[in-house]
Amino acid sequence: MSRLPALNISDLRRRAKRRLPKGIFEFVDRGTEDDQAVRNIRRAFDRVSLRPRVLVDVSARTPAVEVFGQRHAMPVAVSPTGAAGLIWYEGEIALAKAAAKAGVPFTLSTASITSMEKVAEQAGGRLWFQLYMWPDRSMSHELVRRVGAAGYEALIVTVDTAATPNREYNRRNGFALPFRFNRLNTLDILCHPAWALGVMGRYLLASGMPRFENFPEELRRSLMGPTVPGRGLPKNDSLTWDDLKRLRDMWQGPLIVKGILRADDAVSAADCGADGVVVSNHGGRNLDASVPPLQALPEVAAAVGERLTVMLDGGITRGSDVVKALALGARMVFAGRAPLWGVASDGEAGADEALRLLREEIDRVMAFAGCARVADITRDMVRLDYGFFGQEPPWPGGRNPEPRQARAGLTQEAATAV
Repeated sequence: MSRLPALNISDLRRRAKRRLPKGIFEFVDRGTEDDQAVRNIRRAFDRVSLRPRVLVDVSARTPAVEVFGQRHAMPVAVSPTGAAGLIWYEGEIALAKAAAKAGVPFTLSTASITSMEKVAEQAGGRLWFQLYMWPDRSMSHELVRRVGAAGYEALIVTVDTAATPNREYNRRNGFALPFRFNRLNTLDILCHPAWALGVMGRYLLASGMPRFENFPEELRRSLMGPTVPGRGLPKNDSLTWDDLKRLRDMWQGPLIVKGILRADDAVSAADCGADGVVVSNHGGRNLDASVPPLQALPEVAAAVGERLTVMLDGGITRGSDVVKALALGARMVFAGRAPLWGVASDGEAGADEALRLLREEIDRVMAFAGCARVADITRDMVRLDYGFFGQEPPWPGGRNPEPRQARAGLTQEAATAV
Protein backbone atom coordinates (compact mmCIF):
# COMPACT_ATOMS: atom_id res chain seq x y z
CA MET A 1 0.00 0.00 0.00
CA SER A 2 1.40 3.41 -0.97
CA ARG A 3 2.23 5.82 1.82
CA LEU A 4 0.01 8.85 2.28
CA PRO A 5 1.70 12.13 1.33
CA ALA A 6 2.96 14.34 4.12
CA LEU A 7 0.62 17.22 4.89
CA ASN A 8 3.19 19.38 6.66
CA ILE A 9 6.78 19.48 7.88
CA SER A 10 5.78 17.88 11.19
CA ASP A 11 4.65 14.78 9.26
CA LEU A 12 8.09 14.56 7.67
CA ARG A 13 9.73 14.95 11.09
CA ARG A 14 7.70 12.04 12.48
CA ARG A 15 8.75 9.86 9.54
CA ALA A 16 12.38 10.79 10.08
CA LYS A 17 12.14 9.99 13.78
CA ARG A 18 10.91 6.49 13.00
CA ARG A 19 13.63 5.85 10.45
CA LEU A 20 16.72 7.35 12.10
CA PRO A 21 18.68 6.05 15.08
CA LYS A 22 17.89 8.13 18.14
CA GLY A 23 21.40 9.52 18.37
CA ILE A 24 21.30 10.89 14.83
CA PHE A 25 17.71 12.12 15.08
CA GLU A 26 18.44 14.09 18.24
CA PHE A 27 21.68 15.42 16.74
CA VAL A 28 19.51 17.12 14.11
CA ASP A 29 16.40 17.86 16.18
CA ARG A 30 17.75 19.18 19.42
CA GLY A 31 19.78 22.23 20.38
CA THR A 32 22.18 22.37 23.28
CA GLU A 33 22.05 22.01 27.06
CA ASP A 34 18.38 22.48 28.11
CA ASP A 35 17.00 23.16 24.58
CA GLN A 36 15.84 26.58 25.77
CA ALA A 37 17.03 28.29 22.57
CA VAL A 38 15.15 25.82 20.36
CA ARG A 39 11.92 26.39 22.29
CA ASN A 40 12.36 30.16 22.16
CA ILE A 41 12.88 30.12 18.39
CA ARG A 42 9.41 28.60 18.02
CA ARG A 43 7.98 30.83 20.73
CA ALA A 44 9.10 33.93 18.82
CA PHE A 45 7.18 32.93 15.69
CA ASP A 46 4.12 32.19 17.81
CA ARG A 47 4.26 35.72 19.26
CA VAL A 48 3.69 37.29 15.83
CA SER A 49 0.24 37.52 14.22
CA LEU A 50 -0.61 38.59 10.69
CA ARG A 51 -3.06 41.40 9.84
CA PRO A 52 -4.49 40.43 6.43
CA ARG A 53 -5.53 42.89 3.77
CA VAL A 54 -8.80 42.03 2.02
CA LEU A 55 -10.35 42.77 -1.37
CA VAL A 56 -6.94 42.71 -3.07
CA ASP A 57 -6.50 41.01 -6.44
CA VAL A 58 -4.00 38.24 -5.71
CA SER A 59 -4.96 36.01 -8.63
CA ALA A 60 -1.53 36.44 -10.25
CA ARG A 61 0.48 36.22 -7.02
CA THR A 62 4.02 34.86 -6.96
CA PRO A 63 6.46 34.19 -4.10
CA ALA A 64 9.45 34.75 -6.42
CA VAL A 65 12.18 37.07 -5.16
CA GLU A 66 15.44 38.51 -6.44
CA VAL A 67 18.48 38.19 -4.18
CA PHE A 68 22.04 39.09 -5.16
CA GLY A 69 20.93 39.69 -8.72
CA GLN A 70 19.40 36.22 -9.13
CA ARG A 71 15.71 35.37 -9.26
CA HIS A 72 14.55 32.58 -6.97
CA ALA A 73 11.19 30.82 -7.04
CA MET A 74 10.52 31.64 -3.40
CA PRO A 75 12.31 33.52 -0.59
CA VAL A 76 13.80 30.34 0.90
CA ALA A 77 17.31 28.90 0.78
CA VAL A 78 18.43 25.52 2.10
CA SER A 79 20.61 26.00 5.19
CA PRO A 80 24.09 24.49 5.49
CA THR A 81 23.80 21.31 7.55
CA GLY A 82 26.62 18.85 8.09
CA ALA A 83 24.18 16.06 8.95
CA ALA A 84 22.63 15.64 5.49
CA GLY A 85 25.01 12.86 4.49
CA LEU A 86 24.46 11.06 7.79
CA ILE A 87 20.71 10.80 7.46
CA TRP A 88 20.66 9.67 3.81
CA TYR A 89 23.31 8.27 1.49
CA GLU A 90 24.86 11.32 -0.19
CA GLY A 91 22.07 13.38 1.30
CA GLU A 92 23.81 16.60 0.25
CA ILE A 93 23.30 15.69 -3.40
CA ALA A 94 19.65 14.78 -2.76
CA LEU A 95 19.05 18.14 -1.07
CA ALA A 96 20.88 20.09 -3.75
CA LYS A 97 18.91 18.41 -6.54
CA ALA A 98 15.65 19.15 -4.76
CA ALA A 99 16.67 22.78 -4.28
CA ALA A 100 17.57 23.10 -7.96
CA LYS A 101 14.17 21.76 -9.00
CA ALA A 102 12.44 24.08 -6.52
CA GLY A 103 14.37 27.07 -7.85
CA VAL A 104 16.05 27.98 -4.55
CA PRO A 105 19.71 28.12 -3.43
CA PHE A 106 21.35 25.16 -1.71
CA THR A 107 24.13 25.82 0.81
CA LEU A 108 26.80 23.16 1.30
CA SER A 109 28.47 22.93 4.71
CA THR A 110 32.20 22.77 5.30
CA ALA A 111 31.43 19.73 7.49
CA SER A 112 29.52 17.79 4.82
CA ILE A 113 30.70 14.34 3.79
CA THR A 114 30.12 14.77 0.06
CA SER A 115 32.68 16.91 -1.74
CA MET A 116 31.75 20.30 -3.12
CA GLU A 117 32.92 19.20 -6.55
CA LYS A 118 30.67 16.14 -6.60
CA VAL A 119 27.64 18.16 -5.48
CA ALA A 120 28.28 20.77 -8.19
CA GLU A 121 28.75 18.12 -10.86
CA GLN A 122 25.69 16.03 -10.03
CA ALA A 123 23.16 18.57 -8.71
CA GLY A 124 23.69 21.90 -10.41
CA GLY A 125 21.35 24.73 -9.50
CA ARG A 126 22.27 27.78 -7.46
CA LEU A 127 25.01 26.64 -5.08
CA TRP A 128 26.28 28.56 -2.06
CA PHE A 129 29.01 27.42 0.35
CA GLN A 130 29.25 27.81 4.11
CA LEU A 131 32.74 28.35 5.51
CA TYR A 132 34.13 27.63 8.96
CA MET A 133 37.51 29.18 9.68
CA TRP A 134 40.43 27.20 11.10
CA PRO A 135 43.01 28.75 13.43
CA ASP A 136 45.48 28.25 10.56
CA ARG A 137 43.99 30.84 8.23
CA SER A 138 45.89 29.51 5.21
CA MET A 139 43.81 26.31 5.32
CA SER A 140 40.59 28.31 5.16
CA HIS A 141 41.91 30.50 2.35
CA GLU A 142 42.87 27.38 0.42
CA LEU A 143 39.30 26.14 0.85
CA VAL A 144 37.89 29.46 -0.40
CA ARG A 145 39.92 29.16 -3.58
CA ARG A 146 38.62 25.62 -4.03
CA VAL A 147 35.04 26.84 -3.57
CA GLY A 148 35.49 29.41 -6.29
CA ALA A 149 37.03 26.89 -8.67
CA ALA A 150 34.06 24.55 -8.11
CA GLY A 151 31.65 27.27 -9.29
CA TYR A 152 29.86 28.18 -6.07
CA GLU A 153 28.21 31.59 -6.28
CA ALA A 154 28.11 32.88 -2.69
CA LEU A 155 30.28 32.39 0.38
CA ILE A 156 28.63 32.26 3.80
CA VAL A 157 30.99 32.68 6.76
CA THR A 158 29.65 31.25 10.02
CA VAL A 159 30.91 33.38 12.92
CA ASP A 160 28.98 32.11 15.96
CA THR A 161 30.95 28.98 16.84
CA ALA A 162 33.93 30.12 18.88
CA ALA A 163 33.80 27.01 21.09
CA THR A 164 32.47 23.48 21.00
CA PRO A 165 28.76 23.49 21.97
CA ASN A 166 27.69 21.60 25.09
CA ARG A 167 25.33 19.03 23.56
CA GLU A 168 24.93 16.71 26.51
CA TYR A 169 22.35 14.52 24.77
CA ASN A 170 24.99 13.40 22.28
CA ARG A 171 27.02 11.87 25.09
CA ARG A 172 23.96 10.26 26.61
CA ASN A 173 23.13 8.72 23.23
CA GLY A 174 26.71 7.58 22.67
CA PHE A 175 26.87 9.76 19.56
CA ALA A 176 29.81 11.99 18.75
CA LEU A 177 32.18 12.87 15.93
CA PRO A 178 34.57 11.19 15.42
CA PHE A 179 32.18 8.26 15.75
CA ARG A 180 32.92 5.31 18.04
CA PHE A 181 30.81 2.19 18.36
CA ASN A 182 29.68 1.55 21.92
CA ARG A 183 26.89 -0.24 23.75
CA LEU A 184 24.41 2.64 23.43
CA ASN A 185 24.79 3.49 19.77
CA THR A 186 25.26 -0.09 18.56
CA LEU A 187 21.89 -1.14 19.96
CA ASP A 188 20.36 2.06 18.57
CA ILE A 189 21.69 1.28 15.08
CA LEU A 190 20.60 -2.36 15.16
CA CYS A 191 17.05 -1.21 15.93
CA HIS A 192 17.06 0.87 12.71
CA PRO A 193 18.19 -1.54 9.96
CA ALA A 194 16.85 0.61 7.11
CA TRP A 195 19.27 3.38 8.06
CA ALA A 196 22.11 1.00 8.90
CA LEU A 197 21.95 -0.75 5.52
CA GLY A 198 20.71 2.10 3.36
CA VAL A 199 23.12 4.75 4.60
CA MET A 200 26.14 3.45 6.47
CA GLY A 201 26.11 0.12 4.62
CA ARG A 202 26.15 1.87 1.23
CA TYR A 203 29.05 4.11 2.24
CA LEU A 204 31.08 1.14 3.44
CA LEU A 205 30.45 -0.80 0.23
CA ALA A 206 31.06 2.15 -2.08
CA SER A 207 34.06 3.91 -0.60
CA GLY A 208 34.61 2.88 3.00
CA MET A 209 33.89 4.98 6.06
CA PRO A 210 32.71 8.50 5.04
CA ARG A 211 35.16 11.39 5.35
CA PHE A 212 34.90 15.14 5.72
CA GLU A 213 35.51 15.68 2.03
CA ASN A 214 35.56 19.49 2.15
CA PHE A 215 38.31 19.73 4.73
CA PRO A 216 41.79 20.68 3.52
CA GLU A 217 43.73 17.61 2.44
CA GLU A 218 45.91 17.48 5.56
CA LEU A 219 42.81 17.49 7.80
CA ARG A 220 40.63 15.14 5.80
CA ARG A 221 39.76 12.02 7.81
CA SER A 222 36.97 9.51 8.21
CA LEU A 223 34.13 9.93 10.66
CA MET A 224 35.87 7.34 12.81
CA GLY A 225 39.31 8.92 12.49
CA PRO A 226 41.42 9.80 15.52
CA THR A 227 40.98 13.10 17.29
CA VAL A 228 44.06 15.29 16.91
CA PRO A 229 44.20 18.69 18.66
CA GLY A 230 43.77 21.48 16.12
CA ARG A 231 42.93 19.00 13.38
CA GLY A 232 39.28 18.30 13.98
CA LEU A 233 36.05 20.11 13.25
CA PRO A 234 36.82 23.79 12.67
CA LYS A 235 36.37 25.93 15.78
CA ASN A 236 38.16 29.25 15.94
CA ASP A 237 38.10 31.47 19.01
CA SER A 238 40.59 33.97 17.54
CA LEU A 239 38.48 35.08 14.56
CA THR A 240 38.15 38.87 14.19
CA TRP A 241 36.67 41.38 11.75
CA ASP A 242 40.07 41.60 10.08
CA ASP A 243 39.57 37.98 8.94
CA LEU A 244 36.32 38.99 7.27
CA LYS A 245 38.10 41.84 5.47
CA ARG A 246 40.67 39.37 4.18
CA LEU A 247 37.92 37.10 2.88
CA ARG A 248 36.32 40.10 1.20
CA ASP A 249 39.57 40.71 -0.65
CA MET A 250 39.73 37.08 -1.75
CA TRP A 251 36.12 36.40 -2.70
CA GLN A 252 34.55 38.14 -5.70
CA GLY A 253 30.96 36.91 -5.29
CA PRO A 254 28.37 37.69 -2.60
CA LEU A 255 29.90 37.46 0.89
CA ILE A 256 27.43 36.67 3.67
CA VAL A 257 28.00 36.63 7.43
CA LYS A 258 25.94 34.06 9.33
CA GLY A 259 25.37 34.17 13.08
CA ILE A 260 24.49 37.85 13.63
CA LEU A 261 22.15 38.72 16.53
CA ARG A 262 23.07 42.37 17.21
CA ALA A 263 22.70 45.55 15.20
CA ASP A 264 26.26 46.72 15.92
CA ASP A 265 27.69 43.44 14.62
CA ALA A 266 25.59 43.80 11.48
CA VAL A 267 27.00 47.31 10.99
CA SER A 268 30.53 45.94 11.41
CA ALA A 269 29.82 43.30 8.78
CA ALA A 270 28.67 46.00 6.38
CA ASP A 271 31.76 48.09 7.14
CA CYS A 272 33.93 45.06 6.26
CA GLY A 273 32.34 44.79 2.84
CA ALA A 274 29.84 42.00 3.40
CA ASP A 275 26.89 41.82 1.02
CA GLY A 276 24.49 40.14 3.43
CA VAL A 277 23.96 38.92 6.98
CA VAL A 278 22.02 35.96 8.31
CA VAL A 279 20.33 36.64 11.62
CA SER A 280 20.83 33.27 13.30
CA ASN A 281 21.61 31.56 16.59
CA HIS A 282 22.73 28.36 14.83
CA GLY A 283 19.31 26.78 15.15
CA GLY A 284 19.63 26.96 18.94
CA ARG A 285 22.55 24.54 18.77
CA ASN A 286 25.34 26.67 20.27
CA LEU A 287 24.45 29.13 23.04
CA ASP A 288 21.32 27.98 24.83
CA ALA A 289 20.66 31.43 26.32
CA SER A 290 20.84 33.19 22.94
CA VAL A 291 18.13 35.55 21.73
CA PRO A 292 15.75 34.06 19.12
CA PRO A 293 16.67 35.26 15.60
CA LEU A 294 13.16 36.56 14.89
CA GLN A 295 13.38 38.69 18.03
CA ALA A 296 16.71 40.15 16.88
CA LEU A 297 15.64 40.62 13.26
CA PRO A 298 13.86 44.03 13.53
CA GLU A 299 16.90 45.60 15.21
CA VAL A 300 19.29 44.26 12.57
CA ALA A 301 17.01 45.19 9.67
CA ALA A 302 16.63 48.73 10.99
CA ALA A 303 20.40 49.13 11.27
CA VAL A 304 21.56 47.70 7.94
CA GLY A 305 18.51 46.94 5.82
CA GLU A 306 19.46 49.71 3.39
CA ARG A 307 23.08 48.52 3.13
CA LEU A 308 22.90 44.72 3.21
CA THR A 309 20.63 41.87 2.28
CA VAL A 310 19.24 40.75 5.64
CA MET A 311 18.22 37.10 5.95
CA LEU A 312 16.99 34.91 8.80
CA ASP A 313 17.81 31.33 9.76
CA GLY A 314 16.15 29.05 12.27
CA GLY A 315 12.79 27.54 13.09
CA ILE A 316 11.10 27.66 9.69
CA THR A 317 8.41 24.96 9.68
CA ARG A 318 5.48 26.76 8.03
CA GLY A 319 4.95 29.15 5.15
CA SER A 320 3.52 31.62 7.65
CA ASP A 321 6.93 31.63 9.40
CA VAL A 322 8.51 32.79 6.16
CA VAL A 323 5.96 35.57 5.68
CA LYS A 324 6.40 36.76 9.28
CA ALA A 325 10.18 36.95 8.83
CA LEU A 326 9.81 38.91 5.59
CA ALA A 327 7.40 41.33 7.25
CA LEU A 328 9.92 41.94 10.04
CA GLY A 329 12.72 42.84 7.65
CA ALA A 330 14.22 39.69 6.12
CA ARG A 331 14.70 39.45 2.37
CA MET A 332 15.01 35.65 2.44
CA VAL A 333 14.99 32.87 5.03
CA PHE A 334 17.06 29.73 5.43
CA ALA A 335 15.36 26.44 6.19
CA GLY A 336 17.52 23.76 7.78
CA ARG A 337 15.67 21.08 9.70
CA ALA A 338 12.57 21.19 7.46
CA PRO A 339 14.28 19.91 4.28
CA LEU A 340 16.45 17.59 6.39
CA TRP A 341 13.32 15.83 7.67
CA GLY A 342 12.28 15.43 4.07
CA VAL A 343 15.55 13.90 2.93
CA ALA A 344 15.70 11.69 6.04
CA SER A 345 12.27 10.28 5.26
CA ASP A 346 12.66 9.63 1.52
CA GLY A 347 15.85 11.08 0.06
CA GLU A 348 15.49 13.45 -2.86
CA ALA A 349 11.73 12.80 -3.12
CA GLY A 350 11.31 13.72 0.54
CA ALA A 351 13.31 16.90 0.10
CA ASP A 352 11.11 17.74 -2.91
CA GLU A 353 8.10 17.23 -0.66
CA ALA A 354 9.44 19.52 2.08
CA LEU A 355 10.18 22.38 -0.30
CA ARG A 356 6.86 21.91 -2.08
CA LEU A 357 4.99 22.12 1.22
CA LEU A 358 6.76 25.36 2.15
CA ARG A 359 6.07 26.91 -1.25
CA GLU A 360 2.39 25.96 -1.18
CA GLU A 361 2.01 27.37 2.32
CA ILE A 362 3.79 30.63 1.41
CA ASP A 363 1.49 31.00 -1.60
CA ARG A 364 -1.60 30.35 0.54
CA VAL A 365 -0.56 32.78 3.27
CA MET A 366 0.20 35.48 0.69
CA ALA A 367 -3.30 35.03 -0.73
CA PHE A 368 -4.96 35.34 2.67
CA ALA A 369 -2.75 38.31 3.57
CA GLY A 370 -3.57 40.19 0.38
CA CYS A 371 -0.05 40.08 -1.07
CA ALA A 372 0.44 39.53 -4.79
CA ARG A 373 4.22 39.91 -4.57
CA VAL A 374 6.87 39.49 -1.92
CA ALA A 375 7.34 43.26 -1.97
CA ASP A 376 3.76 43.57 -0.67
CA ILE A 377 4.74 41.82 2.58
CA THR A 378 5.35 44.86 4.76
CA ARG A 379 5.83 45.65 8.43
CA ASP A 380 2.29 46.92 8.95
CA MET A 381 1.03 43.38 8.28
CA VAL A 382 2.19 42.07 11.65
CA ARG A 383 1.02 42.46 15.21
CA LEU A 384 3.74 41.76 17.75
CA ASP A 385 3.53 40.59 21.32
CA TYR A 386 5.42 43.60 22.66
CA GLY A 387 5.97 41.91 26.00
CA PHE A 388 8.17 39.46 24.08
CA PHE A 389 9.63 41.71 21.38
CA GLY A 390 9.97 44.89 23.42
CA GLN A 391 7.74 47.95 23.63
CA GLU A 392 9.27 50.01 20.85
CA PRO A 393 10.88 47.75 18.23
CA PRO A 394 12.92 49.54 15.55
CA TRP A 395 11.46 49.83 12.07
CA PRO A 396 13.44 49.40 8.85
CA GLY A 397 13.94 52.71 7.10
CA GLY A 398 13.14 54.76 10.21
CA ARG A 399 10.36 55.02 12.74
CA ASN A 400 7.01 53.69 11.58
CA PRO A 401 4.65 56.63 11.05
CA GLU A 402 1.66 54.80 12.50
CA PRO A 403 0.77 55.48 16.14
CA ARG A 404 1.85 52.78 18.52
CA GLN A 405 -1.69 51.55 19.10
CA ALA A 406 -2.22 51.16 15.34
CA ARG A 407 1.03 49.21 15.02
CA ALA A 408 -0.23 46.91 17.73
CA GLY A 409 -3.45 46.33 15.83
CA LEU A 410 -5.60 48.22 18.37
CA THR A 411 -8.28 50.77 17.67
CA GLN A 412 -7.98 54.22 19.24
CA GLU A 413 -10.87 53.33 21.57
CA ALA A 414 -9.26 50.07 22.65
CA ALA A 415 -5.91 51.75 23.19
CA THR A 416 -7.53 54.43 25.34
CA ALA A 417 -9.33 51.78 27.37
CA VAL A 418 -6.05 50.02 28.05
